[in-house]
Amino acid sequence: MAEIEIKEVGSSVKAMGLMTNYHDYGDGAPVVLLHGSGPGVSAWANWRLTIPEMADQFRVIAPDIAGYGWTDLDADADYTMDYWVRHLEKFLDALGLEKVSFVGNSFGGVLATSFAVKNPHRVDRLVLMGANCLSYSLPEALDHVWGYDPSIDNMRKLLNWFVHNKSLISEEVVEARHALTTRSAYADAYKAMFPAPRQKILDSWAIDESDLSALDVKVLILHGREDAFVPIDVSYRLFNLIPKSQLHLFGHCGHWVQGEKPEEFNELIKSFLNKK
Repeated sequence: MAEIEIKEVGSSVKAMGLMTNYHDYGDGAPVVLLHGSGPGVSAWANWRLTIPEMADQFRVIAPDIAGYGWTDLDADADYTMDYWVRHLEKFLDALGLEKVSFVGNSFGGVLATSFAVKNPHRVDRLVLMGANCLSYSLPEALDHVWGYDPSIDNMRKLLNWFVHNKSLISEEVVEARHALTTRSAYADAYKAMFPAPRQKILDSWAIDESDLSALDVKVLILHGREDAFVPIDVSYRLFNLIPKSQLHLFGHCGHWVQGEKPEEFNELIKSFLNKK
């Protein structure tokens, strides 16, 4: 593991007019880590335990996606998947990255796959973890996450939905995530992303099955059996649709595979990304 300390605020580069916060460690083939959509999320919150493990073998880049973390807010943003794909395109352009692999957690997996559908020549491989790339009935847990009302108690309850092993949710994690949700402009941006009825938003993220079947990249699909936000059936369906895909399931594991099964997660993705 690389001896590095990751802080919430890393480097920054302008992408689509927004100063975009990102973390950049290691050398080798570029791998971009894309975080999920929960309140208070950031690249640091999502990937701080993953980046050091990968930086020994890859150049690991983890941005705060537009509307999240420490990336500038766009007052006129229309938070759709097309908007986020455009921001990601401009971010990679700003770093001079023509072709990368992606590791996408949940919403980040949808973003990575949507990017690959639009820009297949710019994607080497994809790792999708609990990715809601297809439509399904909105679970109660996800409705609560997207309708989040900021408070320490609500954040604690929310984060316990993410994992099977509740002991992993420390007060430090709760307080760090809560702190990011207390900034008024970012709280308003989060509400703007997920207005009710939220089933409509989930449906709008769904990627056309014909586009998934046409993907010509190798894809590793990961899913925790106890995931409260994305039914395991979604990953089965993705596996059946994407020609060059493989599926790995984790028992006693919720939505955060990288947090609950870190050793297995890191070994799997490093092996997958390295394999010829």
